[in-house]
Amino acid sequence: MNLMSSTLLLEDTQVPFDRLQAEQIELFRAAWTNAGHTRQPRVSVSRSVIPITSDLDRRLFGADANDDQVGWLDGAISRFGRSYSGEPDQITAELAKDAAVHAADTILLTVPSQLGVDYNAAMLETIAREIAPALGWNPKNLPDPVR
Repeated sequence: MNLMSSTLLLEDTQVPFDRLQAEQIELFRAAWTNAGHTRQPRVSVSRSVIPITSDLDRRLFGADANDDQVGWLDGAISRFGRSYSGEPDQITAELAKDAAVHAADTILLTVPSQLGVDYNAAMLETIAREIAPALGWNPKNLPDPVR
């Protein structure tokens, strides 16, 4: 079994999104153990990560996309998870402070798909080469950079 904590909250408790997710993960793991399961469940969280490394990135995504996105869904206040965008070292520092990222076993990264395979391949390569290793991930057998 794998728990995937949602990136949508239908309440606003004034608690930061990452802390709420970390609390959900803690509660899930406690319930799992209390149910008598002997193995550890896998838990994943999802984060939007958009490294800004070029003028095109700056034009497309700007540098101010780092706030929780708040809106209305079915008449209730809803809050979507935080997007991380900026220079790779800035994203790395912010992800390192994310309580849910620390609590999870797996981080699922979402990137915008509208710009095509080549753009996304370059974006994912930046994440794999510059952000993920700084957070403790060790890439193996990465191809040469996409140009």
